Amino acid sequence: MTKRDYFFGDRQGTFADKDKDVVVMRTEDAYRMAMKSMLRWVKKNMDPNKTRVFFTTMSPTHEKAIEWGGDEKGNCYNQTEMIDDANYWGSDCRKNVMNVIGEVFRKSRYPITLLNITQMSSYRKDAHTSIYKKQWSPLTPEQLVDPVSYADCTHWCLPGLQDTWNELLFAKLFYP
Repeated sequence: MTKRDYFFGDRQGTFADKDKDVVVMRTEDAYRMAMKSMLRWVKKNMDPNKTRVFFTTMSPTHEKAIEWGGDEKGNCYNQTEMIDDANYWGSDCRKNVMNVIGEVFRKSRYPITLLNITQMSSYRKDAHTSIYKKQWSPLTPEQLVDPVSYADCTHWCLPGLQDTWNELLFAKLFYP
C-alpha cells in the first residue's frame, strides 16, 4: 500500500490539544466510520416519514491530462471535448471509496438516496472554468505564459454540469 491508501486522522481531542491520539487507518475504513457516524445521527435526528436524506458523492477534478491520454504536464486547460471512454475513472475519484459509501448505504435501515455525480462528472474535463475565472492576485509573468499553471480544474462553468446534478436531484425528489 502507498501513503495514498491511508487516512491519518485525529480520533480524540481537538486540533488545539497538545496531546493527540492519532490513528493511522486505511482510507476505506475512515470513510466507513464517517458514513456510519452520519447514519447514526440521521437515525437519531430524522423522521423517515417526514424527511428524506440525500447524499451527493464527490465532484471530480481534472488535474492530470495523462489519465485520459493527454499531455503529461497538462490538465483541464484548453479541453473542448468530453472523455468518451465509458470505463474512465480518474485517480482523484477512488472507486474503493465509492464502493464503501454504496455498501454502507445499502446496509442502512434508514433510506438514504445516493446521488452519484462522480462518474458522470468524470467525463466532463471540458466543463471547468479553467483560466476563465477571477484571479484574486495578479498572475506572474511566468504564469501568464503557462496557462496550465493557473487553470482551475476544480470548479465548474455555469450553466453546465451542475444543471445536470440539479436535474438528478429533481428526478429523485419527485420520481423516487
